[in-house]
Amino acid sequence: MTLTLYSMPSSGNSCKVRLMLGLLDRTYSHVGLEYETPELADAHTTGALAMGKVPVLILDDGTALPESNAILCYLADGTSWMPSDALGRARTLGWVFFEQNRHETVIAVRAALHNYESRAHLATPQRMVELLDSGHRVLRVMEDHLADQAWLAGDTPSVADIALYACTHTAGSQGGFEMHRFAAINDWLARISALPGYIELDDIPT
Repeated sequence: MTLTLYSMPSSGNSCKVRLMLGLLDRTYSHVGLEYETPELADAHTTGALAMGKVPVLILDDGTALPESNAILCYLADGTSWMPSDALGRARTLGWVFFEQNRHETVIAVRAALHNYESRAHLATPQRMVELLDSGHRVLRVMEDHLADQAWLAGDTPSVADIALYACTHTAGSQGGFEMHRFAAINDWLARISALPGYIELDDIPT
């Protein structure tokens, strides 16, 4: 199967898809569309981006699959990254939903306010403190869960771990979160980075 991925190199949502493809040893063509670039504007204008945002995975028959976590689940289907039993899938998807509903909305948002100049006016002191406090509470949920188990949703890594890894591993460097407070999370991050096929955020296919 020939795959094409439209992704934003600096985006955690795009990073997670590139990481999943690397861990699965899947080959693909990459189209980089960075934030606030003419290339991204052109992709919006031409309608290349289903649902109007990246990442989008284009399948060999031309089907466009948007939404990062939907792409993860598609790629993981039939592999060890998605449990085959109903309860295992439900637990895995619970963390996937947690990532988009509670995690990304504070962890990724605070990082974006730090790093994108066009959003700097939104980074008021009150807003940044609120996001910091909320993010630490979200990270505490993960920390407590990982305190006595290696992976989020079972005995082996799953799409739950990949969904939450992308923005968590840069939460300190990009979002200013106090990651030294979360020993279990840091151990979990190290386990993921040691997996065969692991790629860094800035490891962009050419």
